[in-house]
Amino acid sequence: MSQASAYAAQSVKTPLGPFSFERREPGPNDVLIDIKFCGICHSDLHQVRDEWGGGIFPMVPGHEIAGVVRAIGSAVTHFKVGDNVGVGCFVDSCRTCVECTAGDDNYCQVGITLTYNGRDKQGQPTYGGYSDHIVVDENYVLHIPENLPLDAASPLLCAGITLYSPLKHWGAGPGKRVAIIGLGGLGHMGVKLAHAMGAHVTVLSQSMKKADDAKKLGADEFYAMSDPETVKKLHNSFDLIISTVGVAMDFTPYLTMLKKDSTMVLVGAPEGNSELNSFGLIANRKSLAGSMIGSIEETQEMLDFCGRHNIVSDIEVINADYINEAYERMLKSDVRYRFVIDLESLKK
Repeated sequence: MSQASAYAAQSVKTPLGPFSFERREPGPNDVLIDIKFCGICHSDLHQVRDEWGGGIFPMVPGHEIAGVVRAIGSAVTHFKVGDNVGVGCFVDSCRTCVECTAGDDNYCQVGITLTYNGRDKQGQPTYGGYSDHIVVDENYVLHIPENLPLDAASPLLCAGITLYSPLKHWGAGPGKRVAIIGLGGLGHMGVKLAHAMGAHVTVLSQSMKKADDAKKLGADEFYAMSDPETVKKLHNSFDLIISTVGVAMDFTPYLTMLKKDSTMVLVGAPEGNSELNSFGLIANRKSLAGSMIGSIEETQEMLDFCGRHNIVSDIEVINADYINEAYERMLKSDVRYRFVIDLESLKK
């Protein structure tokens, strides 16, 4: 066992603070990673506050992990000491169900082992990336391309793959018109990735405040949904719409913007119930779908794609003792566009 330093929530009602715990000793197939940076995902806030239920406390959040390999087990073949690596939202799956054997392990029918706020196959709680090191089976560790800085690459492990997977699955590329709803941690990655894939990219937001940002990120167009003319102007415009927002909404106006046989995909996890007029789907055979992160294989594909196109997240690096303030700012959308924790700050 090795002693780990971390920041954790002791309960739903307490702020995050310093915490020590024991990591398991690396086995033959394990990789020991010194965590250099960890992105702050909005789902960290949801889970720390137990808004989705089932919280396991003390909780060490963090599933956008970037670091360097310190040691490897005797049977490890894909990594060596000194490699730049990442760990995303899950660190194990059953490996035998139809989804796992088909390469869709993120949809494991038995259930994935979450990087944090989960339990491993021995029933022990998992602790995430707001810590100085982690031990992970090599099959769930990713190579981060050498040309990508670790701090700005860390959000790719969740925000990046969450957008890459539906963009790829629903065929974003040259000749396709893609709309991204919301320009936050997820949305800004969607703009960058869709642009790099060659699609025509539109951002749909509530106001025009981020229009200039969107254009710099690669958006071709930007529209405010608060303008009643937007829905009329964009009627029957898009091959794919991806919603990244975490609030309940009325899907109907967005569905009118889809072309025949096109799809609106939800990747945000809204609180509350959204509204849907079924005629919005029936007309012109439209689809409303969901997408959850991506498989380990697809996540590596995404990282390689980002390496070729020099895509990383726009970040604000913080020390660990600023996490609680970062959470409050995140609730106000006061970040462009992802907080990333420098875990070297734990030594302070």
